[in-house]
Amino acid sequence: MLRLSAFIFIFAFTTGLQAQTVYKCRQDGKTAYSDRPCVQGASQALPPPPAGIALSDQMGPQGGDARTLLEREKARIAREKAQEKEGRVQVREARAMQAQRKKCDKLRLRQKWTEEDLARTVHGPKYDALRTKQRRQLEALAVECPG
Repeated sequence: MLRLSAFIFIFAFTTGLQAQTVYKCRQDGKTAYSDRPCVQGASQALPPPPAGIALSDQMGPQGGDARTLLEREKARIAREKAQEKEGRVQVREARAMQAQRKKCDKLRLRQKWTEEDLARTVHGPKYDALRTKQRRQLEALAVECPG
């Protein structure tokens, strides 16, 4: 009998600890439930939820009404989309930089070959043509790859 009365006492004591006051708030025609009184609008204290059900279980993982949770989800999705877009932009910029480097390397290589050809050529019409080609390649290199 003593064990039974101790068990009943402990059960009654812990059940009382779990009970929380729930407030029903109405503001601008919208209803929200909270564990705190409303800051503005009408507030009505409701009886505590049944034993064994926590307040956060009724109101979602973060606690709050469905509208708040939906807004948080929309904000999370918007952040993810912005991050994906930023990632695509970075990839596009990296590809453009790589293509520009490749083009500049190609122009520098052609310039080097022209200088080698010019060094092997004796003065004459071919020499003058190579000098013109070298000057044009230097100009193209300066325009495409400054610095």
